[in-house]
Amino acid sequence: MQDRPEGFDEGLLRPALGAWQIDAVTLDYARVGFGDYHWVAGDRGGRRWFVTVADVRHKPFDGLRSAMDTAAALREEAGLDFVVAPLRTSDGATLLRLDRHRYAMSVFPFEPGAAGRFGEEQPPEARGAIIDLLARLHATPPPYSAPPRPLELSRRAALERDLQDSAGPWLGGPFAEPARELLSEYAGTLRDRLREFDELVDKVSRTGEPVVTHGEPHPGNLLRAGQRLLLVDWDTVGMAVPERDLWLVAAGPADLDRYAEATGHTPDPDALALYRLRWALDDVAEFVAWFRAPHGRTPDAEESWHGLSGTLRDLAR
Repeated sequence: MQDRPEGFDEGLLRPALGAWQIDAVTLDYARVGFGDYHWVAGDRGGRRWFVTVADVRHKPFDGLRSAMDTAAALREEAGLDFVVAPLRTSDGATLLRLDRHRYAMSVFPFEPGAAGRFGEEQPPEARGAIIDLLARLHATPPPYSAPPRPLELSRRAALERDLQDSAGPWLGGPFAEPARELLSEYAGTLRDRLREFDELVDKVSRTGEPVVTHGEPHPGNLLRAGQRLLLVDWDTVGMAVPERDLWLVAAGPADLDRYAEATGHTPDPDALALYRLRWALDDVAEFVAWFRAPHGRTPDAEESWHGLSGTLRDLAR
């Protein structure tokens, strides 16, 4: 995130790092990613850690803790060396509350390397490496903590209410009324896509065996550190059909054939289409919720506005 977390006392971070036995002398805000907030902590010996703070009003604490516990188990117990998992506190926790109701923190090893960008096109050899990595993940017995990831849209009810309430006015901030007007313009498209989504859910729910999935294995969550390919940002990990990951990686039949050869599972075109559509609809619902809530004209709000308008245009094609 470009913006720092609203109403958050950054003075809480250094004392909280004591739970990991980290005595931080530097704490630098890292303007990376979208959704959570990040800092790089350093001690007097030159060691560094990656600190992530999540707003648990949007990512419920219990669900996020299950995801962090799952990532840690995949690294510690299953031995998946590509998982950049949260470190545990001296009490064994992977997630620590920073206040009573809003913010929680995890700490990760700092991995120097180059990350990609969401939407960045990957060459065939890079896609192949990612597919091989996913094949290993999907073949791993699920940790007990792995949460289910249902097919249904998590924000479906809110999105349908927004469509019904698009007569206005919306008063959240500078993008509220433009968002309302845009949603009204594309209301027919969204209703058509929701019907299409329901048809796909009906087909996919009858088939497929759930496996451990990452949920968002796009280039922005892949880190190249020397010869290693690492997967970060495990808050979406959970049990689902393999296509939940594959649609973001596979660019054509050759990629899908590679996965089928590695795993014995032939990817389902309906499931791939479902998750591609689900991603877009979830984005629309999240962006609209952002603009209906109090907000200002910030870099993150600007990025969200471009995301909303671009996603709606894509859905209309």
